[in-house]
Amino acid sequence: MSTLVRIIRQSILVSNHTQLRRMFGQSSTIAVGQMRSTSDKAANLDQVRELVARAKSRNACMLFLPECCDFVGENRDQTLEFSEGLDGELMAQYRELAKGNEMWLSLGGVHEQNEQGKIYNTHVLVNEKGELAAVYRKLHLFDVSTKEIRLRESDTVSPGDSLVRPVNTPTGQVGLQICYDLRFAEPAVMLRKMGAQLLTYPAAFTYSTGKAHWEILLRARAIETQCFVVAAAQQGWHNKKRQSWGHSMIISPWGKVLADCGCEELAIGTAEVDLSVLQNLYDSMPCFEHRRNDLYTLTAYNVPSAEPAQDRPFASNIVDRRTIFYESEHCFAFTNLRCVVTGHVLVSTKRVTPRLCGLSVAEMADMFSTVCMVQRLLEEIYQTTSATVTVQDGAQAGQTVPHVHFHVMPRRYGDFGHNDQIYVKLDERAEEKPQRSIQERIEEAQVYRNFLTDKS
Repeated sequence: MSTLVRIIRQSILVSNHTQLRRMFGQSSTIAVGQMRSTSDKAANLDQVRELVARAKSRNACMLFLPECCDFVGENRDQTLEFSEGLDGELMAQYRELAKGNEMWLSLGGVHEQNEQGKIYNTHVLVNEKGELAAVYRKLHLFDVSTKEIRLRESDTVSPGDSLVRPVNTPTGQVGLQICYDLRFAEPAVMLRKMGAQLLTYPAAFTYSTGKAHWEILLRARAIETQCFVVAAAQQGWHNKKRQSWGHSMIISPWGKVLADCGCEELAIGTAEVDLSVLQNLYDSMPCFEHRRNDLYTLTAYNVPSAEPAQDRPFASNIVDRRTIFYESEHCFAFTNLRCVVTGHVLVSTKRVTPRLCGLSVAEMADMFSTVCMVQRLLEEIYQTTSATVTVQDGAQAGQTVPHVHFHVMPRRYGDFGHNDQIYVKLDERAEEKPQRSIQERIEEAQVYRNFLTDKS
């Protein structure tokens, strides 16, 4: 297991008591910062220290900093030269700053070195112990030409490959995004579906696009997701070629602006976040209950699994949660009682329904996405390049458990004398294969779960 994963797990454990208190309705003070980064990393760090001090003086439990809080390079070569890994000296100073002030820090977008000769635009959460709590790499890169600007972020930055599940913090479940991600409503909705109560959009919005769209987009994201929105911003001229709009904001789930830092170069805004208002809003305007999942849906791919929360029904049977190695919104994957080949696992819907034709659009999309993810997982673990993926839909098709499920079976060269013999063995396994022990299945599930955790 990687050091980063261990740090994140420890962070979740040590902060659990505080998180539970916040989750049950107590309000907290948060702060949003505004600054003007340049290519002077030391001066930028001094600005961050000042913002932390101001947030501390207002009893904020969490400070949100803007994108490029580490620096804004003069050119591509300088940006690559100045970037660091997450184990670098600058991150160590941020972590010490959080620990010394017992405050969570949202580092809205630092330049993270990668192995592709570029960087990631990386949003890092640091908890009050100075530990990394989450890492999100920007998905959408700002390659845009207008009358006023021309920027190609992809010349320097590699895109991230996954959303990050909302993170437990003293101010609730926080969903992480960065700048240009604001223009895409889909990730915001998916984060809300995964439990986000607050969305954050640290940014260095250009002056022209910020003037036209910044507040409108932020309020739209708050209203459509019914989440608090926090958007820390850069402000002013970073160099001769680049100017940012400013107006760091905190916005309520109703779309009301609770704090606005305006055009100040170095500023802090604060607001009380009371999570108890969310349930009242959900009850009075239950938008997410009214979504037509029978007609349309959004499914996030490549998102780390939540920990299995409970045993799951499988028709009239019960699947022990310890044998479940992956859960998505509507599906779960678990180790098999009788295997045709090594690595033979099952993927089923959480809702008990006998046939594929009984699934909603949301369940269909989630099921196929989960099956593809599981197939990729097994092929990586077992070093195979093929798989048999099958569903027996109805009794005459060989279905013995009346609950929609897929069989995913990694294949090896020559594993059956006749390739299609696998289907015969699938039908015969109940008579020919002894049941595996619960311990064997639990241990196998843990191998898969560890693999998924290490990759994330």
